[in-house]
Amino acid sequence: MDTLSGVLKSVRLEGAVFLDAEFTAPWSMRGKYGMTSVKQQLAGAEHVVLFHFLTQGACRVRLAEGGDVIEVVAGDLILFPQDDRHLMGSDLHLAPLEADSLIDAATAVAADPEFVRIRHGGGGAATRFVCGYLACSRSLCRPLLEALPRVLRIPIGDGQASTLLRELLRVGVRESSASRPGAQSTLAKLAELMFVEALRRYVETLPPEVHGWLAALRDVQIGRALALLHEAPERGWTVDDLAREVALSRSLLATRFASLVGESPMQYLMRWRLALAARALRSGGDAISRVAERSGYETEAAFSRAFKREFGLPPSAWRKAPA
Repeated sequence: MDTLSGVLKSVRLEGAVFLDAEFTAPWSMRGKYGMTSVKQQLAGAEHVVLFHFLTQGACRVRLAEGGDVIEVVAGDLILFPQDDRHLMGSDLHLAPLEADSLIDAATAVAADPEFVRIRHGGGGAATRFVCGYLACSRSLCRPLLEALPRVLRIPIGDGQASTLLRELLRVGVRESSASRPGAQSTLAKLAELMFVEALRRYVETLPPEVHGWLAALRDVQIGRALALLHEAPERGWTVDDLAREVALSRSLLATRFASLVGESPMQYLMRWRLALAARALRSGGDAISRVAERSGYETEAAFSRAFKREFGLPPSAWRKAPA
C-alpha cells in the first residue's frame, strides 16, 4: 500500500457533500465550513478540510485576509486544508454575502437539511459548484496538513478516473436533490475519492526541488520507509532495520529522510505513534498504560511526558477534553 493511501486509511476520513450552489454574475461570497447545519453534523470533529468543486462557469478565489487571487474554472477543485475563511465570486471587489446566512436560510426550507441547494446572484453568467468537507483527526493528519498550502487549486477535469468521479458526483448531486435513498452515503464516499485523487495530482505536479512530506512520497526509498512506519508503527524499528528494508545505507537513509521530511526517521515514528495514541485515547477505553505500551514506551510516566510535549496536555486530560 502506498504511503498516502496508508495515512488516509489511518485517519478515518469522514466525507460529505452538502451543497449544490449556482451563482450568477455579479456575485461575491465569504465562506468557511462552520455553517450551523454542518457544525451539527461535525460536533466531534477535530479538523475539517472544506472543498468546492466547480461544475460550470468560472470564478475567482482568495483568502479573506488577502493574498493571491486564484482563477478557477469548471473541473477545478479548491481545497482549504486549514479551514480558512475565504472569498469567492465573479468580482471580489463587491461586498461579499456571508455563506453562513445563505446556507442556513436554504437549510431551513430544504426537504433534506443535510443537502441544500442555493440559487443567487445578479442574473448574468452562471457559476455552479458543489461544496463538501472531510473531517479528520488533526494529530493523524499533521504530516499531510503541514505539507499543503492554505488554499489549493487542483484541476481534476482530465483523465479516466477524474471523468468517472465527475460523472458520479453529478449523479450523486441529482439523487440528493431528489432525496433518493442512499444518496448521502454515495456522496460521502465520493468526497473521499475526490480528495485522494486531488492529492495524487498535486504530488505529481510538485517541482523536483521541493522538500516536505508529500515530496518524500515520490522518492522510491524514502516513500517506502514512510509506508513501512505507517503500516507497522508498533514494530521495534531502528534506523538499521529501516535501511535494510529499503536497500539504503544507514547514513544515506538518515540524511535523505531528514532532508525531505524535516526530521529523523525515529523522530517521525515517535510522533506518529503519539498521534495514534491521541486517537486511541479519544475513541477507546483502553487504560493509559496499555496505550503507552502500544506506543513503544516502557513506562506510563515516560509516555505521559512525551505526550504532553507533543500535545500540551497529559494523556488523562487529553482524553477528557473536547475535540
